[in-house]
Amino acid sequence: MTDASSQPPPAPEPREPQDAAGWEYAVGPEGDRGGDPWPPDEALDAVELDDRGWVRRNLEAVLLVADEPVPAPLLAEVVGARLSQVEELLVELAGEYARDGRGFVLRAIAGGWRLYTNPAAGMAVEAFLRAGQRSRLTRAALETLAVIAYRQPVTRFQVAAVRGVNVDGVFRTLLARGLIQEVGSDEGPGQATLYGTTLAFLEQLGLGGLDQLPPIKDYLPEGVDLIELQEQP
Repeated sequence: MTDASSQPPPAPEPREPQDAAGWEYAVGPEGDRGGDPWPPDEALDAVELDDRGWVRRNLEAVLLVADEPVPAPLLAEVVGARLSQVEELLVELAGEYARDGRGFVLRAIAGGWRLYTNPAAGMAVEAFLRAGQRSRLTRAALETLAVIAYRQPVTRFQVAAVRGVNVDGVFRTLLARGLIQEVGSDEGPGQATLYGTTLAFLEQLGLGGLDQLPPIKDYLPEGVDLIELQEQP
């Protein structure tokens, strides 16, 4: 008979991967999450922050969606904090990103602050953009492109209002593809950037000019009328 003390201990039960905060990263039988976002919104909402943490988080969120440098006074206004605190946090964040070697950097430029990709990651970013050039545009990208084409010059906010969803990621894709470009600034408050289509857009769709746009109407979001779209202020 074998001595029980000489037998190897039983193997531990397999555990699901967890992040540093202890949130479970539950996966399905095939190793995926079935399209559910992770971490879930509930876990993010449960994070406790002090006043400084709230301001820091909101600053990062605003900077992430900004498509041009944002002045510190405007940042202070939108996050509801003192200008001195915002300026201190901006310097703190910029230094932290640089020291940690993040894939993005925060820079003070042209009278404002904006997030940029880390120059050291340029080769990876270029490879990703080249790969994207070979892939087909998604339905969301085609819908956004149609709205821009019919409504140009148009701001990002106006396009989002028509589509009813956030379009920041799609705009970055269309800009990287060279299908849209900045064409000026809106005269209203904030002077938001105006966008329009490019010559490459016409070439890729085989159009001789913007007057030949009707074929793209099939890519507009459901319920959007072309006449109403063109007449919107």
